[in-house]
Amino acid sequence: MSEIVLSLKNASIFQRENLILSDVTVKIKKGDFVYLIGKTGSGKSSFMKTLYGDIPLQKGQGTIVGFDLSTLAEREIPFLRRKLGVVFQDFQLLNDRTVKDNLAFVLTATGWKDKAKQDQRINEVLEKVGMKTKDFKYPYQLSGGEQQRVAIARALLNDPELILADEPTGNLDPQTSVEVMEVLKEINQNGNTILMATHDYALILKYPYKTLKCDDHQIFEVVQKTV
Repeated sequence: MSEIVLSLKNASIFQRENLILSDVTVKIKKGDFVYLIGKTGSGKSSFMKTLYGDIPLQKGQGTIVGFDLSTLAEREIPFLRRKLGVVFQDFQLLNDRTVKDNLAFVLTATGWKDKAKQDQRINEVLEKVGMKTKDFKYPYQLSGGEQQRVAIARALLNDPELILADEPTGNLDPQTSVEVMEVLKEINQNGNTILMATHDYALILKYPYKTLKCDDHQIFEVVQKTV
């Protein structure tokens, strides 16, 4: 039986008292690549934030990588996030330290103490995204596409069960978007499960995967041709 990484049933998502999404029922299996599409303001970001514990799930059932979202306690959130890899639109790299030090910072923060093991893991993830030769550079010395590759490498550090990519190509030109998408595709082919929020329909047509759409306070699966 396929392992379910994310399951929501009759879930409603609120921002404070405002209902953003209602009656959400979604399942993502290990190894899936799933898009989340929808207009700005349709609830994509709120959905993502609920998954990594930024917004509490107030109504319905939800489990993600073994955590129950409806009963998730504040103290559990760091442990949940260690099992998730999150990639943001704006990279969120620390400009005052090198690529290698950015990644070492995350490893140290998540309990890696052995320096040799840290170095080995950093090399492994940078190789996966084609950035191994640039570990000494600072983020501001890199292009947008290179920064996003580093951000993807950072998301891979703790071998996450699910990668949440929130508009990872939103700040990139079309050619660079394709390059970043190729990286994500390869990571998925190596067994990583990915949920990617995007409004880049050209990418969706070029790389067809299961697609969920946020619209009118609902999330539903759409057939590729209607995207």
